[in-house]
Parts: sequence; C-alpha cells; structure tokens
Amino acid sequence: MLTPAELRAAVEQTLDRAGRAWLDRALAEAAGAKPRPDASGPARWELDFASAGRHIRPARIPRSTEAEPTALATTGQDAERAPKTQSAAPAAAQAQEAAPDAVRVLLLHAAGADARTVARLYAHGTGAERRAVLRALPHLPLFTGPDAVPLVEDALRTNDTRLVAAAVGPYAARHLSPHSWRQALLKCLFTGVPLTTVADWERRARGDAELGRMLTDYAHERTAAGRPVPGDLDRVLALTRPLNHEESPSREESLPREAPPSRRHPPSHEPSPSHEEPPNHEKPPSREGPLPRALTREEP
Repeated sequence: MLTPAELRAAVEQTLDRAGRAWLDRALAEAAGAKPRPDASGPARWELDFASAGRHIRPARIPRSTEAEPTALATTGQDAERAPKTQSAAPAAAQAQEAAPDAVRVLLLHAAGADARTVARLYAHGTGAERRAVLRALPHLPLFTGPDAVPLVEDALRTNDTRLVAAAVGPYAARHLSPHSWRQALLKCLFTGVPLTTVADWERRARGDAELGRMLTDYAHERTAAGRPVPGDLDRVLALTRPLNHEESPSREESLPREAPPSRRHPPSHEPSPSHEEPPNHEKPPSREGPLPRALTREEP
C-alpha cells in the first residue's frame, strides 16, 4: 500500500507549478486545522476537499513515470500488482481522473479526519468524494475501530462499481463481519470488480466453507441460466476448502524424492480412505454432484 508520502510524490510529478502550489497550500491548511465542534460551516480544508477536481489538473506524464497513474487510481490498494505497461495517452487520461481522488485522500490524512468528519463528507459528497473517503480510511486514526463500517456497507449497496472497488480496501478486510465480507466479495466477482482490488482476500477466504457454498450455489444458478461464471471464482473457491486439507502437506509432498530402482522399497501400507477425501457427512449439500465446467477448469 502506498504511504501518504509516496502518494503525494506520485501526484506532484503530474502537476504544473500552479497545481503544486495549490496542493502545498491546501495540505498545510489541513494539517493546521483545529477541531471545530461548534462551527457553523465547513473548514477551509473541507472546501478544498470538495473543489480538488477544479484545481488538480495533471499537466504532463513523465516518460519515467507512465505507470504512476495506475498507482494513483488504486491509491495504495494492490498498486504493486497493477500493470506496468501503459501507453502515454491512456495513462494521461487515468491521471486526469485519479489525481483529484488522491489529493482528497492526502487532505483527509493531513487533517487527521475523525469518524464524524468522514461520515459528513461521505454523506454530502459526490461519487468521487465518497471514493476518496473510502480510500483514505487506512490512513486515518479511525482505521483501528469499526466506526466507518456503515460507510463501507452503504457503498457496497450501490451499483457504482468504482465505489464498490474503493469500499473493499484494507478497512473492509479488517472490520467487515464475515457475512458482509462474503457478500462484498460475491458482488465484486459478479459485477466485474477485479479481485486484486479486494484487500487481503486470500486470508479471509481461506478455509471459509460458507463462502465456498455461496460461490458454488451462485455459479450453479448462473450456469443454469446460461450466464458466464467469472474466471476468478475458481481461485477463491480453491481457498475455501477446509483448512486441515488445505494447509497439511499432501502425501506425495511428505514423502522423500523417489530413489533409483535398485534402492526403492515397497510401501508398508496403502493410504487409508480418509487421506483421499473428507467424510461424506461433512460435505455441504451444495457440493454434491459435478460442478459447472467453468469451476473445474484448471488455471492456465
């Protein structure tokens, strides 16, 4: 995940002199802001938060940083997995859109926005402003508590896939309940949100039999309706198997390398049936019968 310092450096490389001057002033204003519980209007930095799109206009894309706009768009979420080869034109278009989002994240971080402030900015914000609030959560003091969970759950109820992608970051991975997180992952899979935007999905999916049941049932429904099954579903489903089978080494891996013919020894016993498949009574009902073809194909 990009740190605020790295994010600021990536933004500044795309700005002209006027844009950098505005950014310096706005961040200084946010950093010096004091709590205003009795204020009748928004603080100056909050006005900057709302108007960032008018002031932050990337002027150029240096050749050495053509991949930076992708990092700006993710604002730290799996930026290391983002594609590193982009032509200058798509990169410029992406930076034009992503830089204001990144600046808003920086403003929230500089101000150390609390739960009450981010809730207000989210409630009254545009789609871009709401994305910035969600992406800023890992950089704010409230990251350690569940106060912002209602904002994440609200975003996940929308049909805006960009808002959904912003919602499934590190904060959601840490604080969403198991049921809410499973629903969020399913929504990503079946609305085209890339799996790489779902923070820490491997850890949360591992050994989750209920998630495996939900994925299998949903895939059967889509197959029966003649609709495609997302390719990433296989990757998630493989991790949902029971931990005792997923984490223990296979019998082949636990044996030494095969010796030459003259040194081979016959096995002392045949593997018991319990090594071949889990007991039938532990199998969820939805796992019985063949899976759709899309679920059984091997990864390339």
